[in-house]
Amino acid sequence: MNLGKENDGHLPMVPARSQFAEVARPPRGLRAEEAPRTVERGVVVFDLDGTILDDLPAISAVAADVLAKSFGTPTEEARLHYLATTGMPFEAQLAQLYPDAPVELRATTARTFHTRKVAEAYAHAHPFPEIPKLLKTLHRERWTTTLATGAETEMADLLLEREGLRYWFEDVLGSGNGTKREHLAEYRRRYPGAAMFLVGDSRFDMEAALSVPGVIPIARASRFVGWTLTPNDLTKWGAAWSDYSLSDLPVALARLTRGTPKIRRPKGRGAARKA
Repeated sequence: MNLGKENDGHLPMVPARSQFAEVARPPRGLRAEEAPRTVERGVVVFDLDGTILDDLPAISAVAADVLAKSFGTPTEEARLHYLATTGMPFEAQLAQLYPDAPVELRATTARTFHTRKVAEAYAHAHPFPEIPKLLKTLHRERWTTTLATGAETEMADLLLEREGLRYWFEDVLGSGNGTKREHLAEYRRRYPGAAMFLVGDSRFDMEAALSVPGVIPIARASRFVGWTLTPNDLTKWGAAWSDYSLSDLPVALARLTRGTPKIRRPKGRGAARKA
């Protein structure tokens, strides 16, 4: 993985809009003017980084270098700290990891991270292999799919368009539209009474889903060099279903909403899961 390449021109640089979560509301706010509506089957809300895009190794490497240079944290320690708090806006991560650091230093660090994340991670990130087929299957089975991400809203739109995935998402809410909890509350308002699931990859995602009535957390487990977040870990944090791949998500959704039989896994796949 070469994280040192400059932006290859596929993605324009979008100014970061997110702010310290505990200090102020994002400037754009939620689009609460949209009227509530019904859906055919239910709503599946996806996280972006580490869930749709296989980009956590690259993003965590960028974050580690940024934190090391700004706060003097050893690089590997900084990477683990970033991964342990991922799922919340980077500014909120900084506030939690470095509460005594000057606000301006945290703000400068966040701007640097957002710029480098676009050039060194997003410019080369792609979806997990099963994602295109999964989204088509969910559409065919009449699920409504949306996105809730801590990334900048415009950048999330651009990434989905670049990868040919934007068509499958009814809407995208990002850092310019509030926190993930606010995104879920807004989707809950827009789709009253609908079965709703958040598909994420972190403890923060699970907690955000559990904090909004009627939202069921689903998780993608993670496993790459130096970092493992098992299905068991995520289940302990509230996930109703978790696996390293989302290939079986449609079956899991059907089981969770209609009580269909549990997923049968082909021989050999079980070895990929950790107890």
